[in-house]
Amino acid sequence: MRIRAFTLLLLPAAFGLAACAPGSTTPASPAPAVPPAERPAAPPPPAPVAEPAESGFLPPLEMAPERWWLLDPETDNVAGIAVKRAYRELLDGRDPVREVVVAIIDSGVDTAHVDLRPVLWRNPGEVGGTGRDDDGNGYIDDVYGWNFIGGVDGRNVDVDTYELTRLYARCELVPAAAAAGEADREPAAAPTWPGGAGEVDCDQIAEDFRDKRTETEEMLPRLRQMADVVEVVWDILEDHLGGELSPARVRTIASPRRDLIQARDIYLEVAEHGITPELVRREIERVERRLRYSYDPGFDPRHIVGDDYHDVTERFYGNADVTGPDASHGTGVAGIVAAVRDNDTPVAGIASAARIMAIRAVPDGDERDKDVANAIRYAVDNGAHIINMSFGKGYSPRKAAVDEAVRYADERGVLLVNAAGNDARDLGLEESFPSRFYLDGDTASHWIQVGASSWHGGDRIPAVFTNYGQQHVHVFAPGVDILSTAPGDDYEAASGTSFAAPVVTGLAALLMSYFPELSSADVRRVILESATPLAERAVRLPGEEEEDATARFADLSATGGIVNAFEAVRLAKRLAGEREREREQERAREREQ
Repeated sequence: MRIRAFTLLLLPAAFGLAACAPGSTTPASPAPAVPPAERPAAPPPPAPVAEPAESGFLPPLEMAPERWWLLDPETDNVAGIAVKRAYRELLDGRDPVREVVVAIIDSGVDTAHVDLRPVLWRNPGEVGGTGRDDDGNGYIDDVYGWNFIGGVDGRNVDVDTYELTRLYARCELVPAAAAAGEADREPAAAPTWPGGAGEVDCDQIAEDFRDKRTETEEMLPRLRQMADVVEVVWDILEDHLGGELSPARVRTIASPRRDLIQARDIYLEVAEHGITPELVRREIERVERRLRYSYDPGFDPRHIVGDDYHDVTERFYGNADVTGPDASHGTGVAGIVAAVRDNDTPVAGIASAARIMAIRAVPDGDERDKDVANAIRYAVDNGAHIINMSFGKGYSPRKAAVDEAVRYADERGVLLVNAAGNDARDLGLEESFPSRFYLDGDTASHWIQVGASSWHGGDRIPAVFTNYGQQHVHVFAPGVDILSTAPGDDYEAASGTSFAAPVVTGLAALLMSYFPELSSADVRRVILESATPLAERAVRLPGEEEEDATARFADLSATGGIVNAFEAVRLAKRLAGEREREREQERAREREQ
């Protein structure tokens, strides 16, 4: 599942705002204003107050600075990763030594985008448009990558079911077959537990499925109610201010009108989380699609692909359309890593020498293990140095196949970067897949699991939605209000660990491009050891609204830090010098022999 955060559902207080909102579940005229004589004008609300951080480091902020994730925690006092400072102070006058191929396994990438077209990987052995497999790798016309959820006829899977829905449907096959007198015919490839320990407990699967579907059904009227509230709030404020809304403008409102003051307070509450009428409308559409497709056990679009789905060893299927029907998620991920720098557009990628290999394997729904495994293998076989995986799910019935692919990449020194997920939960209690933990108990060594941090500072450094876990998440990176590329030469801000992972991927690509002496293991070590140290900072536990629900940042990840490009480049320079001295000593020993 594409990991895009939806913070509305993490705001139970916001859903309760309808009770005091200037409208009901159906848009209506504002309540009559209380005459001025009956009460004094309400003053503007005070700016939020919080305890200052240690020595004022990364204090609470009310608004996100422009391109905040590129700023420096030391000189700008913002929880960014110091990319601008690294280029300005450490890399000025230097050029990258090599290009770094970054595979983006995602929903697709807009290969025509003005900020991405110049930085696309191009298969050197493929002519393109010939209808032939020019380089003999098994994939026809794979110029920019490959699409594992498309058919040879050019059609593509757009929306798919969740893995839980597929397991539920598979569990229902046995009683259905028995009722039809076919009890002796077993369904192909009986599902197994995510951990690989025998067959699925179908009773538990059925319970989980019903709970999730019911939860989603109950979500829809609440979203519609909030849409009504937000629409009325925006109408009142825009009518009063006569122009575009912003927290700074809205905060100045002082009026005897009760509806206007209520609208002001509601706006300031929801705007802090980036909520707009358009965002709520889009989320309603997403939830409706989930109910119509993702939680429908009878829906199965796999026939579009045309593969033998149950044969996990099958590798050569799909088509060359790496954009697909909805490339918004993957296009945003790619832009964070490698969007063209210094070309006067709203965004700038982190790694100027990264080249994007687009691999489409993630629908609107849960990705399938077979496609994930094949996407990883394709990336490795075609020269990827880094694989970004901004997706995850709660069940993995073919985990063994994914493990084999991850091990294949790991043994070849390919760095895998995975988003931790947006459920505000401890991954030590409930794992997400794919995972670096193999079924045999071993772990992948070239893997970085990434949680999302925010610009808010103070005790709100972790994003409210991010998953966490000291043994499962390695490091945090900016993942809130990240502006990046969107299909059609557009740009859009988004939040989620999906957008924190490519921050780390971009940093890894930057290091590899300037310091080719370093192995992927070295680069991983540099990224983790150079993270901005915040281990002892008391922070709000993700998903908790209560201010006293805190934890040490060290309890949320292995490093207790946020990646830092400036410190990473400084450490990489030192380590690259050590590697060069080691090679020189080795060459000297060889000459003496």
